[in-house]
Amino acid sequence: MAKRGGFPGGMGMPGNMNNLMKQAQKMQKQMEETTKELEEKEYEATAGGGVVKVKINGKKEITEINIDKDAFDRDDEDLFEDIEENVMAAVNEAIRMQSEDEKEKMGKITGGLGGGFPF
Repeated sequence: MAKRGGFPGGMGMPGNMNNLMKQAQKMQKQMEETTKELEEKEYEATAGGGVVKVKINGKKEITEINIDKDAFDRDDEDLFEDIEENVMAAVNEAIRMQSEDEKEKMGKITGGLGGGFPF
């Protein structure tokens, strides 16, 4: 009596589908390894001519902010506003750097699929 449904020979998935699943699993493993690698990295950006330095980790968490105290006069209120703007600029630059690194590394794995799978 003939089997109903399934694939000829009763082998489960045809060869091409099996290879595709293996490739997807390999890609997923590479993405997990790359994500871990990125999370362990540190990114540093400066603003205000080096007056403000910010470090973030690969999880986009601020780990350090340094402000060169010798660079300003404590009586200058405008300077404090400039420092606040420079902190924000340095943080945003550090986050941008991390995002670009992540996009580049994941793009190498996915072949430009945008970090996702086509199915």
